[in-house]
Amino acid sequence: MADATGEKVPVTVLTGYLGAGKTTLLNRILSEQHGRKYAVVINEFGELGVDNDLVVDTDEEVFEMNNGCICCTVRGDLIRIVGGLMKRRDRFDGIIIETTGLANPAPVAQTFFVDETVRDKTRLDAIVTVVDAKHLPQRLADSPEAADQIAFADVIVLNKTDLVTPEELQSVEAAIRAINPFAKIHHAERARVPIADLLDQGAFDLNRVLAGRPDFLADESHTHNEDVRSISFEVETPLDPERFNAWIGVLLAERGADLLRTKGILSYAGENRRFAFQAVHMIADGDFIGPWKPGETRSSRIVFIGRNLNRPQLRRGFESCQAA
Repeated sequence: MADATGEKVPVTVLTGYLGAGKTTLLNRILSEQHGRKYAVVINEFGELGVDNDLVVDTDEEVFEMNNGCICCTVRGDLIRIVGGLMKRRDRFDGIIIETTGLANPAPVAQTFFVDETVRDKTRLDAIVTVVDAKHLPQRLADSPEAADQIAFADVIVLNKTDLVTPEELQSVEAAIRAINPFAKIHHAERARVPIADLLDQGAFDLNRVLAGRPDFLADESHTHNEDVRSISFEVETPLDPERFNAWIGVLLAERGADLLRTKGILSYAGENRRFAFQAVHMIADGDFIGPWKPGETRSSRIVFIGRNLNRPQLRRGFESCQAA
């Protein structure tokens, strides 16, 4: 492991727009047998965290930073977490940082060059960007963050290729190449990419980045698409699965265009397992992800990220799904 030789710890930044498949890819990395251990830093955009529950149970060290984009208000938290990790660096081989789907990866990458302590003990190995093949054209039209994430990628996982035609896939890949002609592109369904193609790439080239953006290391402000917001709700009464499915089905059908990302950890009445629900626009998926832990509060949490969100209406709808 990294502590024996004093070698710098490799850091992989995992980014990609809301719903592209970052958590699916992270779960694959953490659950496959590759003989390496990783410390994981997860950043969420919203009031209530659910991503930490969506990540599979492993022996890895998982740190969660809520209520702030990793490239904005919590960069100091990132520096402190990395500094703390270095005190027990013998317990892992590398660090994986999963950013919120609204993060511009540039300030995240900057952290590993502008902070002396972090720079001396870690090396940015690669920025891995997960791209949703089906929704990328729409994202490039309405969300500058999507283009930023592609522009700074060393490795691109072009995900959900099974949801588009060969002609659409060719068009999407051309759009990616127009933004970033250097990154390696891997086609994938459900984020299935060989781990060896993602980690320990030695791919981040600071000189290449500086050639394209001489101001990269300058301290710069960062703003998000102000139209996008996050709303979260939590209820302690178990949900009726039929009520929830009926409500969320109508909601996604009617408002799916505005709902960039919906995700939740749900407690169903009469069920001892946690149910993970996720949706991108109108496309929804869900499954049980294991039992509730002893002593764990069995509440249901749901997060909506999107535009034109009506908080009272969403709250009433979610609360109406509680079992009698």
